[in-house]
Amino acid sequence: MAQITVEKTALPGVLVLAPKVFGDARGWFFESWADRDYRAAGIEAVFVQDNQSFSKEKGTLRGIHFQNGASAQAKLVRCTRGAVLDVAVDLRRGSPTYRQWAGVELSAENFRQFFIPRGFGHAFLALTDDVEFCYKADNYYDFEADRSVRWDDPAIGVEWPLPEEALILSDKDRGAPLLCDSDCSFVYEGG
Repeated sequence: MAQITVEKTALPGVLVLAPKVFGDARGWFFESWADRDYRAAGIEAVFVQDNQSFSKEKGTLRGIHFQNGASAQAKLVRCTRGAVLDVAVDLRRGSPTYRQWAGVELSAENFRQFFIPRGFGHAFLALTDDVEFCYKADNYYDFEADRSVRWDDPAIGVEWPLPEEALILSDKDRGAPLLCDSDCSFVYEGG
């Protein structure tokens, strides 16, 4: 029996997953990855790398990130401490949902996961202090293919729940190009 429920978003292939959590007076347990269940949900990715990040302060914004070309990554992400707004952006030229985004709150309390296929950008905003965030990726990190587009690109229009003056960005993210000025190589292939 599947140990997850799946919620589709407005972006085809971008999924919100809620694992079944078993709890009692001692605490809780859940399967954070079971290949058969996630394949049944439509996730065909073979994950090769796990990453974890820590954001010290509420308002830390990371993204919109992606890896170009053959180094593109699908990601399965979750928040293991604190809470984030997690965002996927369709970066595939020619897609019916090109430049559209979907967002979901992920937290240590709600156990939800977010699947972001290849061809999509990824960003998240810390909604609390002391956020720990975990990523499964189906391709290795490639410095040469690492790219960003502006977190506030008006052509994308992500509705961040905090004002700009409350955001904490890296120099890389603050200086990222608009999507129209980016060398993003993703192209929609139908289906």
